[in-house]
Amino acid sequence: MELMMEDRWLSVDEIAAYLGIKRDTVYKWIAEKQMPAHRMGRFWKFRKEEVDEWVRSGCDGKTSTPETSSTTEDA
Repeated sequence: MELMMEDRWLSVDEIAAYLGIKRDTVYKWIAEKQMPAHRMGRFWKFRKEEVDEWVRSGCDGKTSTPETSSTTEDA
């Protein structure tokens, strides 16, 4: 039963809460950062595993922030 709950599609609000961001940021990342999302009618749905992999690959929008860029340049 627990495995079934883990394997379900997440809503915009749920993925935003999971990532600790605002729902507006989710929509922005879908449009500008190619965040993995699936359109189902008028709703966006997400697979947690796909989003986790996308974040691990460095495409989470944080790679272009000034703090990260300066840290990378200093290294």
